[in-house]
Amino acid sequence: MKASDLFIKALEAENVEYIFGIPGEENLDFLDSLKGSNIKLILTRHEQGAGFMAATYGRLTGKAGVCLSTLGPGATNFVTPAAYAQLGAMPMLMITGQKPIKSSKQGHFQIVDIVQMMQPLTKYTKQIVSGDNIPSHVREAFRRAEEERPGAVHLELPEDIAAEDTEVGLFPIQRTRRSIAEEKAINQAVQMIQDAKHPLLLVGAGANRKMTSNMLKAFINKTGIHFFTTQMGKGVVDERHEKFIGNAALSANDYLHCAIDRADLIINVGHDVIEKPPFFMKHGGTKVIHINFFSAEVDPVYFPQLEVVGDIANSIWQINEKIEIQPSWDFSYNARIKNEVDTHVNEGANDERFPLIPQRLVSDVRKAMPANGIIALDNGVYKVWFARNFRAYEPNTVLLDNALATMGAGLPSAMAANIVYPDRKVIAICGDGGFMMNSQEIETAVRLKLNLIVLILRDDAYGMIKWKQAGMGFKNFGLDFGNPDFVKYAECYGAKGYRITKTEDLLTTIQKCQLDHGVHIIDVPMDYSENDRVLNQELKNRTCIL
Repeated sequence: MKASDLFIKALEAENVEYIFGIPGEENLDFLDSLKGSNIKLILTRHEQGAGFMAATYGRLTGKAGVCLSTLGPGATNFVTPAAYAQLGAMPMLMITGQKPIKSSKQGHFQIVDIVQMMQPLTKYTKQIVSGDNIPSHVREAFRRAEEERPGAVHLELPEDIAAEDTEVGLFPIQRTRRSIAEEKAINQAVQMIQDAKHPLLLVGAGANRKMTSNMLKAFINKTGIHFFTTQMGKGVVDERHEKFIGNAALSANDYLHCAIDRADLIINVGHDVIEKPPFFMKHGGTKVIHINFFSAEVDPVYFPQLEVVGDIANSIWQINEKIEIQPSWDFSYNARIKNEVDTHVNEGANDERFPLIPQRLVSDVRKAMPANGIIALDNGVYKVWFARNFRAYEPNTVLLDNALATMGAGLPSAMAANIVYPDRKVIAICGDGGFMMNSQEIETAVRLKLNLIVLILRDDAYGMIKWKQAGMGFKNFGLDFGNPDFVKYAECYGAKGYRITKTEDLLTTIQKCQLDHGVHIIDVPMDYSENDRVLNQELKNRTCIL
């Protein structure tokens, strides 16, 4: 068969459902082969949007999302999504085209060494030089993308290779079971926890990638140990749990850091070095147990005394089976910290000021969303507020990027979430800066008849950097811009547009949109003065309770 037909069959064998992207002339054989497949092509308006959608598909399903571009500028537009998936541990396959490699017809027009470019951004990158190699390259790409730690992979299919004939067959797909931790490590972990007086549990990004929720909840319920999360660990355990003491949205100074500083043992589950460390180790200080699929990357602030390496859920189950409740455990301080955190994050939830302050925004979004509703956050200072104040009830219902932390990903991520879960409520939450970086994908969302709400948090500036600028004592400079009329902007794409003019209208507008089909864009004026008052001044002066 033709090599491009074989490529499509290899993707079908991997159970690929969608290919997100923008084809070019170098992809035409591939495109012709795709038209007879049950794989659906999702045509986007920019390769960056396609890459973000593919990465988020991978994040939500555990299966590699697939995206497609042509050579040259199409492929270079995948650089940011590649880094987004690689740092965020999201399985994704990028397929790019290329000019013929056996003979040249246009010299070096548009030719960039994409394989070399992708080398530092991926787990695996190959140019396919023969149709006979397609099955092995595709199988290996998916294996690398999906195994722990997941990430981005890339295959380049030159147009002459895509058009040639091949007689090879597909490789059988063998799913490898993850290894489990050895008994000695489990026993040592149990002993360390039982010997501690103030143990504390940290849930990180790795725990959100696999279904560890039930095992962790059982461990918490049995032991009574309090837990907190990193930003990308939100929702692994229902954050309404009485033992939840907060999210490490800031590197220091927040209330829950009082509990971290007091702990004599931190059980660190699913720690990923791409997230800012929520605690800093010191020699002779707090002990740390590292529980993850892979061993720790040791650095000056992270050098765990014990590593329990293997399937996370199985490790927690083994520990839970053996651990015994200790009368020496003292959780009273953590209970008081929980009360402080709960009181603090609820402040401002009913504030009537307009434009809206972040605390009221977060409160209204939480009220509007069902337990399994998904919010997809772009990157801005509001991400810190949602991490700290928004309670996640289920895994992967708060999609934020605390790895590459790129702007422009919020809208495409929400679109992918709506594609994967068409019956769940989905809201994209974007700053006006981040929204405009990929706002053209509104056309894609309307064309696909998605049911989606987009909140544009408008402050007519790059608010995150303004906050940092103020925190460093600098005068406001260089960060203000203008915006289009977002209501008219929505309508010109065929979406529905709304503008919030008083605070009490936000919740009712979201609820109204949830009852209606289609794409809804809501312009939400924001007042970020609370950033400096709370996150810079108040937390800097807080004193840990005794």
